[in-house]
Amino acid sequence: MRVSYSFSMTAFICLLRGVNVGGNKMLKMDSLKKLFSSLGLEDVSTYLQSGNIVFRSDVTDRAVLVRKIEEAIRKATALDVRIILRTAAEMKKVIAANPLDPVERNPKALLVAFLNGDLGKGAKELLSGLKIASEEIQFGNREIYLYFPEGIAGSKLSNALTEKKVGVTVTARNWNTVNALLTMAEEVEG
Repeated sequence: MRVSYSFSMTAFICLLRGVNVGGNKMLKMDSLKKLFSSLGLEDVSTYLQSGNIVFRSDVTDRAVLVRKIEEAIRKATALDVRIILRTAAEMKKVIAANPLDPVERNPKALLVAFLNGDLGKGAKELLSGLKIASEEIQFGNREIYLYFPEGIAGSKLSNALTEKKVGVTVTARNWNTVNALLTMAEEVEG
């Protein structure tokens, strides 16, 4: 008689900050996939080359999971890479809460900036003051919704999305990527 055990596992979306952008912090997704699997994380898959990883874990303490992943990346690559985690349920809420109608906007120019905590003092005012007339910015709980119809290259607003300026780790993904990552997370969640 075979006994099977069922453990509750959560699907996570892991967003690495600043990897494979402009030739900096170059990490191969295949290597990251193997690294994540070696940590006991399950159903690991990657999306694009910009540090998007979906996996399942039975670890419920997010701080422990973040520390474990960041330390493993540092040990394996000698790179200091910060990560932000969202569950599939949280990502679904991020998409539903978007105040910038994605139907009326170019999804490649519509971004969600994910934060690992509350914005620092004065960050909202700083970011709002940097946007030009065509750009849009709306603040969520742990996300900032942004629209760059003229692109992000050279945008003072996009260039200010740094830990030094906003007080927390921040990384942005375009609307297409956000939706693709939710689909992947829901698939591994079952």
